[in-house]
Amino acid sequence: MKKKVLVCGATGFIGRNVAERLALRNDLEVYGTYLKSEPPDNPRIKMIKADLTTRDDVSRVVKGMDIIVQAAATTSGAKEIVSKPYYHVTDNAVMNSLLFRAAFEHKVGHVLFFSCTVMYPSGDKPIKETDFDANRELNKNYFGVGWTKLYIEKMCEFYSRIGSTKYTVMRHSNIYGPYDKYDLERSHVFGATVTKVMTAKGDKITVWGSGEEGRDLLYVSDLVNFVELAMEKQITPFELCNVGCGNAVSVTDIVKNIIRHSGKTLRLEHDLTKPQIKTTLCLDTSKAKALFGWSPTVSLDEGIEKTISWYKNNIIAAPEMPR
Repeated sequence: MKKKVLVCGATGFIGRNVAERLALRNDLEVYGTYLKSEPPDNPRIKMIKADLTTRDDVSRVVKGMDIIVQAAATTSGAKEIVSKPYYHVTDNAVMNSLLFRAAFEHKVGHVLFFSCTVMYPSGDKPIKETDFDANRELNKNYFGVGWTKLYIEKMCEFYSRIGSTKYTVMRHSNIYGPYDKYDLERSHVFGATVTKVMTAKGDKITVWGSGEEGRDLLYVSDLVNFVELAMEKQITPFELCNVGCGNAVSVTDIVKNIIRHSGKTLRLEHDLTKPQIKTTLCLDTSKAKALFGWSPTVSLDEGIEKTISWYKNNIIAAPEMPR
């Protein structure tokens, strides 16, 4: 019998990549939730409209599921993280509280939750899961979203202790690739840079801030690989793993690499008046490798090539597609 998998947020960046990959499998029956975005036209994904901040809707979509991949979230780029930090707090806490309770009540077998890495301190050394210190002050720009994510992680652990549901928490690094947000207001540095480069009219593009901060970039298919491995191999009630590339690349170098792969000749101009978050981070992923045999497979150069190709075919060739 096929297992029923619910991908929450299946119209979003990570959720859509997960849903489309899992839909290729013959042993799974894939469902996806959406609310405002147009659902993908994929006959192998059964899309369900639901407001995941509403208890009745959550119970309705969770009932009968064997696995939940929780990729639904309120997200934004650096501008809104700095100017409207409350965006990440209320809805995400409510949504996950309702989902985990429903998973407990309906005896879902496994829940996989996408956390983040904003709770970690900035530094050049690869950081392990155990390096997080709850007594250390979080970066001021990440205080709200960081503690909200930590609270949700602890909810996962709590429900794993009182019920029959397994939980996997993924502290993933900066993900990039197909279906990312490719606009200048809501996207992270990678998606925004691809848009700046691919739509540049003159001979230069502007980078927000100094560009010195480093980002651990992971191509989205590698994150989906981790999801499949955890679904298959996890036997413990609760696991929390870093999922990243393992090295930090400066924002300036990211921009230069995207320009190089685009085939354009553009110079950089730094706008120091724009919002930036001056942190550098790279992840130690030895736990993910030891537990699940996972390691990243897509190099940054290959990932940029894949992303630009996808952008040309899906954004430039189909400008009506939501970004």
